[in-house]
Order: sequence, then C-alpha cells, then structure tokens
Amino acid sequence: MKVSHTLRLSTQDAHYGGNLVDGAKVLSLFGDVATELLIRHDGDEGLFRAYEQVDFLAPLYAGDIIEVTGEIEKVGNTSRLMTFEAYKIIAPRLDISDSAADLLAEKQCVATARGTCIVPKENQRVSRDG
Repeated sequence: MKVSHTLRLSTQDAHYGGNLVDGAKVLSLFGDVATELLIRHDGDEGLFRAYEQVDFLAPLYAGDIIEVTGEIEKVGNTSRLMTFEAYKIIAPRLDISDSAADLLAEKQCVATARGTCIVPKENQRVSRDG
C-alpha cells in the first residue's frame, strides 16, 4: 500500500536564513503520510513508534513544491514498518521574479526514512492490503 501527498512549502515553513525549511517539517509530512496509510490499512491513526533511519539529502526552501510518499513494507501483529521519500518537483526562481518557478526536469530526492508505527490490536478495524 502506497500513499502520496503533494504540497507547497510556504514562508511559514521556513525556519532559517535564506528561507531554508527545517528538516523537522519533512518528518512531520512523513507522519501525515503514515497516518493516512494506517487509516487505510487499519481504520485507525495509530502511533509513530520510532524512526530507524532518516537521511536528509538536499535542502528545501519556501516556495518548493514537494511530493511525499510512504509505503507499508511489512505488517506485524500491531507494528507497521514503513518507508518514506520526499522529492522536490518544483522550485522557485526568485532570480527571475517573486512568482517565477520551474518544474524540475527530474524530481530530486531530498529525504528518505524508514520507521515503525503501532496500531493496538483493539483499534484495528479494517485491513485493505494493496
């Protein structure tokens, strides 16, 4: 089962100089994708237990449009092992104008992660693999 969200990072997401977006924002977006995966799979939001691995591969800036994907890799009794990827697909072109942007010729992977979520047995209502 795979889920994808696409969104624009705003100036409110920028945390550092030069409109750089904090990596914690990406982790929050991975959490949103995990929540949807759990609802689709179990009918419950569940809880994020731990990240086993997180890699930040490229910076993100206010105005970037990103695609965040997640997939359930393994289903245990209550655990759901998931993998996540975030890709930059559109970048602002402030050198041209305040509103210019380019669709990237090839999406750029900016972050990946692997983590485990838990859905207590008593909260599991549905299972829709696929």
